[in-house]
Amino acid sequence: MPRLALVLCILWFTSLFVFRTIIQKKNTGSTGLKGFHGSVGSLPWVAGLLVPLGLVLAPLAPVAAIEGWTGGALLASNILLHSLGVFFGLAGIIGALAAQHSMGDSWRVGVDESETTELVASGLFDWVRNPFFSFVWLSLLGLVLLVPNAIALLGAGVAVVGIELQVRAVEEPYLEAAHGATYREYATRVGRFFPALGRRTFRPLEENVGG
Repeated sequence: MPRLALVLCILWFTSLFVFRTIIQKKNTGSTGLKGFHGSVGSLPWVAGLLVPLGLVLAPLAPVAAIEGWTGGALLASNILLHSLGVFFGLAGIIGALAAQHSMGDSWRVGVDESETTELVASGLFDWVRNPFFSFVWLSLLGLVLLVPNAIALLGAGVAVVGIELQVRAVEEPYLEAAHGATYREYATRVGRFFPALGRRTFRPLEENVGG
């Protein structure tokens, strides 16, 4: 199973980042890779550190299992768990690709506050505000079930925390500033990562800002 997990990790990385970056560059002239920003110690800075760290650690889990590294020993080995891992891993990749396709030219990794992209609120985005990250989480769950070792658990945990911070401390404030009342209305009716969960509420004073 670690070798199958490694194949899925390679497929995940190449399809969601390498190929998408090439397509974005061809369509828009920009890779869409805006990077992570923020002063040292700030929430945006912490998010920018944790997200890539988690997404690097997690794929190392199958390598650690194959090579016998510390933390690579499987904590469980069950055909049902491994089968679910394959299913969730593939579903996560397919769903994340669909989310990227729905975003079209608005796809970005990170935020560039100097530009304003279209607010995508249709397709998968009519169900959740961050479907790409939702499916990344599903992929991580698949990896943990395929290679349930300490490195997979650590990587997935770090990535989840980093994504939460990135969305809450960076992307949502940017979208609210860029799209004002349109984004606030959208955020009050659509969940953050799961349907109906994480819908935003705004104080009356906030509703008059940027509206």
